[in-house]
Amino acid sequence: MATKKMTFEAALARLEEILAILERGDAELDALLKLYEEGVGLLRVCNERLETAEQTVKMLQLQPDGGVALVDFKGTEE
Repeated sequence: MATKKMTFEAALARLEEILAILERGDAELDALLKLYEEGVGLLRVCNERLETAEQTVKMLQLQPDGGVALVDFKGTEE
């Protein structure tokens, strides 16, 4: 079951397992629904971890005076 204590990698690996089972479609409907619900919870865990990581990632930016400054990473926005 999805838990906030799972690492991103563990949650992602479990999501991949669930996806494989859902794609096969050979489980009973009740089991498929439970797996789907677990997958939604895991997806939330992964999204929270990614958002947290994005907020903490910093990058060095070269300043016009030749110095560097530590700034928030804003992705590939243009």
